[in-house]
Amino acid sequence: LAAGMAAAAGPSRDCLQAGEACTTDPVCSAKFRTLRQCIAGNGANKLGPDAKSQCRSTVSALLSSQLYGCKCKRGMKKEKHCLSVYWSIHHTLMEGMNVLESSPYEPFIRGFDYVRLASITAGSENEVTQVNRCLDAAKACNVDEMCQRLRTEYVSFCIRRLARADACNRSKCHKALRKFFDRVPPEYTHELLFCPCEDTACAERRRQTIVPACSYESKDKPNCLAPLDSCRDNYVCRSRYAEFQFNCQPSPEAASGCRRDSYAACLLAYTGIIG
Repeated sequence: LAAGMAAAAGPSRDCLQAGEACTTDPVCSAKFRTLRQCIAGNGANKLGPDAKSQCRSTVSALLSSQLYGCKCKRGMKKEKHCLSVYWSIHHTLMEGMNVLESSPYEPFIRGFDYVRLASITAGSENEVTQVNRCLDAAKACNVDEMCQRLRTEYVSFCIRRLARADACNRSKCHKALRKFFDRVPPEYTHELLFCPCEDTACAERRRQTIVPACSYESKDKPNCLAPLDSCRDNYVCRSRYAEFQFNCQPSPEAASGCRRDSYAACLLAYTGIIG
């Protein structure tokens, strides 16, 4: 299986297109249906006693198809459907393997001055006192039409209380947060998120501005493993978390402290798990 994976490695393809191409090929389509049964809860029962062996042979056969090596784009239309195609094959591949070695998303680095961002987040106390960078970031967002519109949208969903309830509609709040971070350029979102504060009042305003209490607070505090298990059952959440693990791995051997030496990719992945 490992040899097949190495041989199949190549340029990434769009998983939506790969899935559509597979459905037009009778052989690929039949094997893909078998694979779907393998990862379903009752797949083993449908396939009989030799299910495990058949599933592995199906995966090996699909490694040479257009499905293996396909990727998705964060925030794309039909993102969830694209990711379902990706995880159909990788769900089996990742059993017993290190998920940190793969990301469902295409490498995506926008043209943004991350050196400048680093200087902002590492500003001296005098600079923070003289210039309120969090206020400047909020003003800059309000000037940009898309930033202002999508920020207003998520604030509206995240502070609006449901009828006869003490909380907002968390699902809509999360969706609006993801939309904000996926569509607004990082020169706005990252400066809102990483602007420096020198006191707790500023830090709390910054947190409420970008991560509203509604998005995570609840009366019952779940065990930390509960939201992780829930995340793994959701294609988008599982993918964002995998991308974060992939791009933000620390390494004592790397000069930057990051295994992949890309602050930009890590910051984008970090914003991807908000919401």
